[in-house]
This record gives sequence, structure tokens and C-alpha cells, in this order.
Amino acid sequence: MSLDRIIREEARLIILRSLAEQPNESATSSALRELLAEMFAIVREREWVEQELDWLKEMGAVRLTPAGSVKIATLQPRGKEHLAHQRFLAGVKRTGQPVA
Repeated sequence: MSLDRIIREEARLIILRSLAEQPNESATSSALRELLAEMFAIVREREWVEQELDWLKEMGAVRLTPAGSVKIATLQPRGKEHLAHQRFLAGVKRTGQPVA
């Protein structure tokens, strides 16, 4: 498995977990980019984060809403199922323990 693939799968999980922790289960692409960089040393451009969000949207894990120059991601049932270990998304790292 390539390092790029490992980083993408990890970033996708971090994004889903971060959304699940928010009171409204939503965050902007800029906020997610900062989280990935500051907390997890995944330093990428916002466009890269938005590509990962687009991928998660295609998998049904998030809903995206354009908001000016950023996108707002909102966790969807498919993303919650992955976090809860009910149904897994290929291409997203699995959590060690289910997230309720």
C-alpha cells in the first residue's frame, strides 16, 4: 500500500470523526484543513481536502454545501455507519473502537 493511499484513508477517517464531534455534524473545508495540519501533521492545500470531501460525498458519507470559497461538509448516515462499525467504506481507515 502506498504512503499516499495510507494518508488519504487516514484523512478521510479524521474528517468523519471530526464531523461527528461537532454539535451540528458540520465543518468547513478550511477548518478541516487546519485540523488535519495542526493535529495530525497532514499538511495539504484546501483543494486537496476538498477533493477528499468530494470523494466522501460520492460514497454517501457527507453532504457538501458550497459557501463562498469553501465547502461545508455535513456527516450523513453512511458516514455514521462507518464510524459505528455497522457498514464499512472501502478507502476509509477503520476506527479501533466504534464511534456512537
